[in-house]
Amino acid sequence: MPKTLSDAATAQFHDDGYWSPVPVLSPQETAGLRAQLEAFEASQGGKLQPVQRNKCHLLFKWIDDLIHDARVVDPIEDLLGPDILCWNTIFWIKEAGSPSFVSWHQDITYWGLADGDVITAWLALSPASKESGCMRVMPGTHMGDLMPHEDRWDDANMLTRGQEIAVEVDEAKAVAMALDPGQMSLHNVRLAHASGPNISGDRRIGLSMHFIPTSARQSVGGWDSAALVRGSDAHQHFHLTPRVERDLDPPAVAFHEKATEALREILYRDAEQNTQKL
Repeated sequence: MPKTLSDAATAQFHDDGYWSPVPVLSPQETAGLRAQLEAFEASQGGKLQPVQRNKCHLLFKWIDDLIHDARVVDPIEDLLGPDILCWNTIFWIKEAGSPSFVSWHQDITYWGLADGDVITAWLALSPASKESGCMRVMPGTHMGDLMPHEDRWDDANMLTRGQEIAVEVDEAKAVAMALDPGQMSLHNVRLAHASGPNISGDRRIGLSMHFIPTSARQSVGGWDSAALVRGSDAHQHFHLTPRVERDLDPPAVAFHEKATEALREILYRDAEQNTQKL
């Protein structure tokens, strides 16, 4: 029996590649997490450093708690089964009035993950509306062969390489996944997706959490890490990340340095340049 998702939700996820919205946090909880993030940003000049955007569950206890939270993991178990790893966590922050955007792309093209589905849970900590640049998806593009991509190195593109699908995308078929604070969306990382600039008066703050079954493996490079968030890991394809005792916990910060260096090598493999967005 599913823990959270209805039969209709799981069917749409498998057929179209996404499901949204999924309620996760109360308004009070969401506001509290946003306040924690913004207090940390204020302590270091007002924003995250690029290296702090990825594998951030190794830096902040509240994110490590989130990736183990049943409200997040139960719907993932409905789709992946009982043995689950969280491979990465990424902040996606667009300031009010920011031109930052995400081009049409399929994540799996660059992540090197094989032998298992990969699901992104994208949690809104502020309103993710059409005006603020919510995610848009192209239903059904998770099926079949991956589309060709090009690296376009646009400074306003939030992706590491400015990677973009190199064939025409029919925008009329795109579905906007608007979210209220505390809601999350789910999508298969083979699904083509994008987002536009934030023309609203508030920051658009999102946290993506990327889940894989323990059967998955990294096909690029010799070392990668993931957090075991449910069940057991009989395959041991990834080095398991430590639990975080407090924000900026020294052992976890040291692990974060190694983990992000390995991730950088994966994401920039065969690239003509390194933009240091990670």
